[in-house]
Amino acid sequence: MADKGNPLVTVRAWHRPLVVLAGAMGVLCAVSLLGLLFDDRTLVNAPIWLKPFKFSVSIGLYALTLAWLLTHVRRGRRAGWWFGTLFAAGIGLDFVLLVWQIIVRGRTLHFNQSTPTDAAINNVVAGGAYTAWLMTAAVAVLLLFQRIPDRALRSALRWGSALAVLGMYVATMMFSPTPAQQAVLEANGKYSTFGAHSVGVEDGGPGLPITGWSTVGGDLRIPHFIGIHGLQALPLVAFGLLLLARRFPVLESDLLRRRLVRTAGAGYAGLLVLLTWQARRGQSIVHPDFWTLAAATGLIAAVAVAATLSLRSLPRREAVSAEILRSAR
Repeated sequence: MADKGNPLVTVRAWHRPLVVLAGAMGVLCAVSLLGLLFDDRTLVNAPIWLKPFKFSVSIGLYALTLAWLLTHVRRGRRAGWWFGTLFAAGIGLDFVLLVWQIIVRGRTLHFNQSTPTDAAINNVVAGGAYTAWLMTAAVAVLLLFQRIPDRALRSALRWGSALAVLGMYVATMMFSPTPAQQAVLEANGKYSTFGAHSVGVEDGGPGLPITGWSTVGGDLRIPHFIGIHGLQALPLVAFGLLLLARRFPVLESDLLRRRLVRTAGAGYAGLLVLLTWQARRGQSIVHPDFWTLAAATGLIAAVAVAATLSLRSLPRREAVSAEILRSAR
């Protein structure tokens, strides 16, 4: 059994199917890098190996984080194991189909309804993604009932899991027909593509380096990415505060760190909502309008004020203890 007092615990205690999935993603990442170097094929105006590379990095980190989160599950451990296993199975199948459809067949993976085979692969991949979303949500619920000694870390795990669930939900917004696709459906009674990453423009247009996020229209991949990686961001905030506590004794109060983590979580959630709102309006991440900038400024100000109030509201007893520690050093 993992050491209950150690937030890192040993790798042996981590969920094995998820660790195996992360290892497979590492192999795919290495192969994708070679493919980017030596395979000049393109798909939808992007290198054909770019999507496997991006997805392998993202899912590899996600799987390792989820495996670590499950080491904190004491109540419902068996259920947690099954949730993690179903996540690994669903995403693992999706990646097998991703490589087959994109690299072997040279065809788009998402939203492709051109042939019965394309449609079947797209539907299975969507099913795997929904399975992963449901399993992440189930793990988030399990974490609500766990006793984790460090209050800041406990809040970080809960906020991070909730944000990941919301980030996955954003992806479901991509699986709706665009106005152009709806027009084709009404005219012909069928369509070759159903759904899109971009809003207001066609997929495959000008995009940012590596990520490919649209520079001319909205892109739902941005809030989706930000949301799912809240699973790493919030625990990193908790660990960062713990490290800073070595230099700033006031942060040795886990009550204060918890307040700061909650502030960061609320700010992160606000960012997720802001980016989703921006994308849904068909606005590029690199060309924000006045209202987007105003909302972003308000969000930053709110987080700054909340963090300041948290620091000033440190209970007197905790503040005195911190001052004693400072003097002793």
